[in-house]
Amino acid sequence: MKTAIGVLLLACACSSGGRAQTKGVVDSAVASVANLPAQRIAVDDLLAISVYNEPELTRTVRVSADGSIRIPMLPNPVHAAGLLPPELEQAAAEALEKGRVLVHPEVTVTILEYSSARTISVMGAVRHPLVFQAVGKVTLLDALARAEGVNADAGPEVLVTHPAGTAPADRINLKKLLDGQEPALNTPLLGGEAVRVPEARKIYVLGNVKRPGAFPVRDGSENTVMKLLAMVEGVAPYARKEAYIYRQAGEGQPRVEIPVDLKKLLSRKAPDVPVYADDILYIPDATGKRIGVTTLEKVAMYGSGAAAAVIYAGAR
Repeated sequence: MKTAIGVLLLACACSSGGRAQTKGVVDSAVASVANLPAQRIAVDDLLAISVYNEPELTRTVRVSADGSIRIPMLPNPVHAAGLLPPELEQAAAEALEKGRVLVHPEVTVTILEYSSARTISVMGAVRHPLVFQAVGKVTLLDALARAEGVNADAGPEVLVTHPAGTAPADRINLKKLLDGQEPALNTPLLGGEAVRVPEARKIYVLGNVKRPGAFPVRDGSENTVMKLLAMVEGVAPYARKEAYIYRQAGEGQPRVEIPVDLKKLLSRKAPDVPVYADDILYIPDATGKRIGVTTLEKVAMYGSGAAAAVIYAGAR
């Protein structure tokens, strides 16, 4: 009989101990959630507030627009935004004790869901566009490193757009940023920013050349017909001794045609001709057929990969 009673008491004790361990826990999933290091609480974060041995005070709550949370039996909200979880634990415990709700309460705060306002997006001419959480100290170079750097088509600037109403967009020189010439350009990112690396404007070289293609224009770089011919490995056989540059006269205006005497240029009897971003340098073949400007613009739009098909279809 004594043995049976002892077994019963032991079972009750074990059962009671199990309840004591889980008492005050919001959800079994909370135990597997860890607060991100050095990440402060923000508006719209979802928090798990756990008060040891007080299940009626244990709950999930979302941080309101004014940065506060409500705890049962407290007349006033507790400010949360900008605090680290341990700081909010102390503030909540002090509020419960000051409000004579509990004596020496043990409060645990876990961030279950971080606000989308903390995200930073990196897009454009980078190797791996992504969106990530702004955890701790994040700089512009950190964001570009997470995107595995910029690709070969990256333009001269990086555009950083801040959350609405916080600051105007920044235009940052990419070369100076990467070279570390001006440390101030490595601006801190707090969350909510969009980092975009636009592609560089291009010059298109098409027609009877060995390697037609689109070539990015770098900041401060100077391009000429001779330099571009070197990039495309020269003209192909049967090229005509003339070339044409098609240049946009102005916004909404048709392109103008600028003839280039290729024979004189190659024999150094004429000065080299400058070529600018968005220009199309076209070298026709010796058959006398030339491509219309509209067709050339289609090649520029769809890229050099489709150049051969478009050229043959549009030849006249």
